[in-house]
Amino acid sequence: MSYMLPHLRSGWEVDQAILSEEDRVVVIRFGRDQDQTCMVQDEVLFGIAEKVKNFAVIYLVDIDEVPDFNGMYELYDACTTMFFYRNKHIMVDLGTGNNNKINWALADKQELIDIIEIVYRGARKGRGLVVSPKDYSTKYRY
Repeated sequence: MSYMLPHLRSGWEVDQAILSEEDRVVVIRFGRDQDQTCMVQDEVLFGIAEKVKNFAVIYLVDIDEVPDFNGMYELYDACTTMFFYRNKHIMVDLGTGNNNKINWALADKQELIDIIEIVYRGARKGRGLVVSPKDYSTKYRY
C-alpha cells in the first residue's frame, strides 16, 4: 500500500514537510518500499491515515532514494517510523531503550493511533519526549 501514501522524493521535500506543518504531527516512515517489514507498516499507516488526518500527516521516504538522513537519524533498520512536530523531532519512550524512533512494524492499527495521539498531545504541551501507552520492552523476549 505504499503507493497510496505520499512519498517524499528528496531531502528538500522531507525538510519542507517537517517545516511547513504547523498544527499536526508529521509521521515519516523511512525504509524501502519493497521490504517486507515496510509493507506491513505501510499497510497499517494507510489504514489509519484517514482516522488521524486531523492531528497527523503521514509520509513515506525511501532511504535508498533519499540517503540524506541515514546518518543523521541512524536509519540502519529495514523500517523506521519517526515523529516531528513544528520542526522538532519528538521522541517516544517505548520501553526499548531507543527513544528516537520505532524500528519495527507495528501491526496493530489502534496501538499506532494511540502512539500518534500521545505524541500529538505531548508535543502540543512542548514536550520533546512522550511515554508510550504500552511498554514494548518485552516484545523480543525469547
